[in-house]
Amino acid sequence: MAVITEDTIRELAAFKGEGVPITSCYLDVDGRRLRRHQDVEHELDSLLRGARNRANGTPSVHDDLRRIESFVKGGLDRSRTRGLAMFSCSARDLWRVVPLPVPVRSRVVINHTAAVGQLEAVVQEYDRFGVLLADKQRARVFVFELGELVERSELFDELPRDYDTRGEKSRGDVTHHVEALAQQHLRRAAAVAFHVFQEQEFTHLCVGAPDEIAHELEAALHPYLRERLCGRIAVAPGASLEEVRRAALDVEARQEREAEAALVARLRDAVGARRRGVAGLAEVLAALGQRRVEQLLVSSGYSETGWRCERCGVLAAVGRRCRLCGEPMEEVDDVVEEAVDQAMSHSCRVEVCLGNADLDVLGRIGALLRF
Repeated sequence: MAVITEDTIRELAAFKGEGVPITSCYLDVDGRRLRRHQDVEHELDSLLRGARNRANGTPSVHDDLRRIESFVKGGLDRSRTRGLAMFSCSARDLWRVVPLPVPVRSRVVINHTAAVGQLEAVVQEYDRFGVLLADKQRARVFVFELGELVERSELFDELPRDYDTRGEKSRGDVTHHVEALAQQHLRRAAAVAFHVFQEQEFTHLCVGAPDEIAHELEAALHPYLRERLCGRIAVAPGASLEEVRRAALDVEARQEREAEAALVARLRDAVGARRRGVAGLAEVLAALGQRRVEQLLVSSGYSETGWRCERCGVLAAVGRRCRLCGEPMEEVDDVVEEAVDQAMSHSCRVEVCLGNADLDVLGRIGALLRF
């Protein structure tokens, strides 16, 4: 499997089918929504049915769809994968699978170029995540990107032999000395974390440390790191890399949900004030056509049939005539996905929200506007 990088995206975008369509398939395999492998297969089957109808008998495309089906139904390890991006052009020997640690919007695109918009969105919007684990002697720093480790650093400051906090009479009271050494260690741990940040800048930082030192450790952090703190995790410095990674992903998922909730609240307020916010499919599509959209919010899995004008690119919930140029419009299977692609082509930010009830009440789609 390929790993997502800017080079991967550029390579896919530059690939030409030379007269043969390229099939791009994004498949949500997120275990939080699709718990069983049968659920994933059902999601895939519904995608492929529509894609086969659109293939118009093109042999290469039908081969592409069979290859995608065979790959997914052959079994998937979803322990570290929440989305798949698959690109195929059987006639030109293209087959690329990109596993993603974030869910994607399930869809199949058959076009003369690869549909790389969702990959671009992941690269641009997925933040690096730092983890600092410490006790009174040991510290470890990790940086994860797209769920994968990109940097790690370790520090061990061993206390002098037999120095502990029991205060045995034979040694006298060494508590203050031990505490001074522990404080020095925490300052060094904070310095190591800042050094890693300078080398591999990250957006969020979570801390794992015993309660009695966690506050002191956070206070010792550089201000740049303190402003990136996003919570604590119950992971000891001796934990395995997989335990650390899973804890970081859990915190990151919580951060994503909180960020989504804040965006939806902002949209709700804007719509309520009738100022720089619209909700509902028809109003969002109209705003997109007017180039007014700054950020598009869509409920995961939302789709509707609609219409597209081939002449001017306008999208609409109802047809058959374009409201701008008056030309006949073409019916499309999923106008919501068309809207996502159009928003990306207009350099708008797109947020796909997972299970946000407030956005569902607003019509499952909304937009914050530039003007």
